[in-house]
Amino acid sequence: MKFYQVLLFPFSLLYGVVMAVRNWLFSCGCLPSREFDTPIVVIGNLSYGGTGKTPHIEYLIRLLHERFLVATLSRGYGRSSKGFVLASKRSAYKYVGDEPLQFAKKYDDIKVAIDEDRVEGIEILEQKFPKLDVILLDDAFQHRHVKPGLSLLLTDFHKLYTDDSVLPSGTLREFPCGSKRADIIIVTKTPKIFSPITRRRIIGELKPRYNQEIFFSYIRYDEPVIVTPSSTSVSPYSSSMILLFSGIANDYPLREHLRRHCRELEVMQFPDHHPYTMDDLKKIKNKFDDFPTKKKVIFTTEKDIMRIKTPELSNFVKRLPLFYLPITVEFHGDEKAKFDQTILNYVEKNTRNY
Repeated sequence: MKFYQVLLFPFSLLYGVVMAVRNWLFSCGCLPSREFDTPIVVIGNLSYGGTGKTPHIEYLIRLLHERFLVATLSRGYGRSSKGFVLASKRSAYKYVGDEPLQFAKKYDDIKVAIDEDRVEGIEILEQKFPKLDVILLDDAFQHRHVKPGLSLLLTDFHKLYTDDSVLPSGTLREFPCGSKRADIIIVTKTPKIFSPITRRRIIGELKPRYNQEIFFSYIRYDEPVIVTPSSTSVSPYSSSMILLFSGIANDYPLREHLRRHCRELEVMQFPDHHPYTMDDLKKIKNKFDDFPTKKKVIFTTEKDIMRIKTPELSNFVKRLPLFYLPITVEFHGDEKAKFDQTILNYVEKNTRNY
């Protein structure tokens, strides 16, 4: 533990105790927790971001949307609007948030809702769409006012919640024992080649309860997508230098992936959910222009693109040889079939429309 973490530990202990008391009040019924007729799947974590919730939600959408009417419900971090909003592919990210906009742009046949009050959001979704089969509740593991039917807890392979501490000395929102509320624990961002020995070691560290299932996922990078096709003729993976900029909690898997495709990687990191400005893009371009080669490109994430392709920034973006990497989540070996069947069985058994 670093020196500053030692100094902050008493505050972490106090914060953790407050959260533990809050959870106890919900568990014993002293604070209200609503159940709903529509199946509710919560996807969350114990830490503040960086575990890969967005690609896992997309995995669930792809798994479910052809058989069921699916809705996602997020609070829309950093949005300018208030209350209940339905996102569409034409929505402005500042109005709905970057993650909901990404869902809306990629999946035409689902409902993408935003509401900071999750109970109200679910009520409105049920009223508007009575044939709704399932709601995917984004980043709501600590939102105890809703009682989920199925709770998925994500933890980063490189920073398990058992190796972390509560805010402010660490990044956890509550003590690691909060993981007991989860039905499924997913260890994310594992290596693609994953040994059984490592798997057993992690299970031993996390100590799942008898009624909890544990799965291990990894990131698969798809082919790079150019943002403005007319802006460059350079092949992204034949470039000797790559500039990566991002405003996400953890970009280290993307860094490692890109390092295998260039001679030199430069990184510009912005805060999570950073709202890009013209000054930011000018700094990015100036950094890029300083590269001493013509074989160079810029990369960012799909989520960052939602915050860049805005009316005020679009013309400037056209001048940049900018690519993003779509990512998908995969599960190791036979785990995929077991995970898929667990989710499908829950929705099929609990939906009102079958």
